[in-house]
Amino acid sequence: METKNKIADRELTVSRLLNAPKELVWELWTNPEHIKHWWGPNGFTNTIYKMDVKNGGEWDFTMHGPDGTNFRNIHTFVELVKCEKIVLRHVTPPHFGMTVTFTPQGNKTLLSITSQFESAEQLKEVIRVFKADEGLKQNVDKLEKYIATVPAQNELVIMRQFNAPRKLVFDAFSQAEALAQWWGPKGAKIEVAKLDFKPGGIFHYSMQSPMGEMWGKFNYLEITKPEKIVFTNSFSDKDANTVRAPFSNDFPMVVKNTLTLSEHEGKTTVLLKGGPVNATEAEQTFFTNMFSGMQEGFGGTFDQLDEYLSTLTK
Repeated sequence: METKNKIADRELTVSRLLNAPKELVWELWTNPEHIKHWWGPNGFTNTIYKMDVKNGGEWDFTMHGPDGTNFRNIHTFVELVKCEKIVLRHVTPPHFGMTVTFTPQGNKTLLSITSQFESAEQLKEVIRVFKADEGLKQNVDKLEKYIATVPAQNELVIMRQFNAPRKLVFDAFSQAEALAQWWGPKGAKIEVAKLDFKPGGIFHYSMQSPMGEMWGKFNYLEITKPEKIVFTNSFSDKDANTVRAPFSNDFPMVVKNTLTLSEHEGKTTVLLKGGPVNATEAEQTFFTNMFSGMQEGFGGTFDQLDEYLSTLTK
């Protein structure tokens, strides 16, 4: 491990060879359910409000210090090259850029983090006030320890922040007229056959898309208004019988999802975690390999939800 304070060049750099493949290290950096456990110096915890991992997306969170002090942080993703590079801009003071690279070395990954400040004087100040050099080293120490504890990633995780209060967002998930306007792939037309929004109830719908007509359903398991919805989803026929996905016999028959909603400063963060139920090894592998496609698909679906909510908050 090498740490350098390049005062003249305004840079602070740390590198570490981690005992994990680059795909896993990337996942720990870009999944809010992982990064919240290891980000920051020793003793710090995190509350993440938004982590929109795309060019121009925001990462908005608060770091809670061991003495109870809170530090609000907002980063913008400037550049993303999957499993290779992340470039961030810290837009809350102090302003600086950060470049993270992931270089494979066999089954290990050389992780390098470089923070570039606006001046040598600014770098000296953040080292003096915040001990940024030691904090960066501790951050990578925590990541290295976390890698040894992380389970296999079998769940899909989607996080999105909406500029609307939690009640409105919850209503959009629980009302038939709302779901008909935003649920489903971008461009698909949804018709609601039935919505019985209660534990033991069902949401049964059809989708008209360029691929033709498909049917789907939710079975609601747990509802805590306005903060949590637990449900299974699956493809179905018009009589609400569970059927295989039309595109593959290896896609899981049933996926269990936990949706949580939290509100901060009038905005709502939606966290969706989902994984197969009683899946075969082939089904789990297929599901895991579809993470990127499903994240993109949910991105389009949540874009539609964003547009729908904007019509209610104008």
